[in-house]
Amino acid sequence: MRVRRLIAAASVAAIGVLSVAGCGNASPDVAAYVGDTRYSVDRVDEVFDDAQTKYSAVIRQQGEETGVTPAPEQLRADLTRQDVIDLLVSIELGKRVAEAQNVQVANEITPDQLAAQLRMPPTAEYARLWSEWLNISGSLSAALPPAELSDASVMAVYKAIEKTGAIQAGLSVAEVRQAFGQGAFVRQASALSAALTEEAERAGTTINPRYRPVGVPSVVSTGQSLVFYSLPYIDRTGPVTDISSPRPAAEEHTPDDGHGH
Repeated sequence: MRVRRLIAAASVAAIGVLSVAGCGNASPDVAAYVGDTRYSVDRVDEVFDDAQTKYSAVIRQQGEETGVTPAPEQLRADLTRQDVIDLLVSIELGKRVAEAQNVQVANEITPDQLAAQLRMPPTAEYARLWSEWLNISGSLSAALPPAELSDASVMAVYKAIEKTGAIQAGLSVAEVRQAFGQGAFVRQASALSAALTEEAERAGTTINPRYRPVGVPSVVSTGQSLVFYSLPYIDRTGPVTDISSPRPAAEEHTPDDGHGH
């Protein structure tokens, strides 16, 4: 796929990541804490297993209709538990940013609209989480002032998309900048990333080591289809800095019902 075609009408949900050092006080059965909200490992497994079960059911049904028996690997959806925790954490932080900045979150994107692109039944909670996140991130991106278009932010987006195989590999910074043009989507993504990172630090965010680094769920449009990907943690040389101020131990274990929001 040619680079210009991929970037045409591009819309990136986010650029940064949220990673917190010093998680020694966190419970091993908790995947992440965001303020007083916690996401249990069971919650992550629940979303993941639900997605896999519903995906395989659809594939089996399609096989019955076509008379082709799918191979075992074809019954597995292309998602990981890391994808799930990325969504859960980003949604919680995004909601907090929207509330703090009085941003009205649109309710325009539905699971049904994403089902074909995600290759996931709209009844799967994974599809619902993606639609919720895209509504939040889209509303925030429209409200936040765009950030500087740095080489680091441009290449962070490019490298993440490159890993999906949806863009030409091995381009230089100059070539990527030329392909991205004005890079409005990167500027918006950088601004959103900064807002989420600031909120993660303010609220106190702790990630179980098995789920680090957390990536911000992102999507880019080719004009014909969507490319879903996640940007890994960017260290201090990148546009997002590390968060090294987790909550005190006394606050670390403030649980809710184990399922977050």
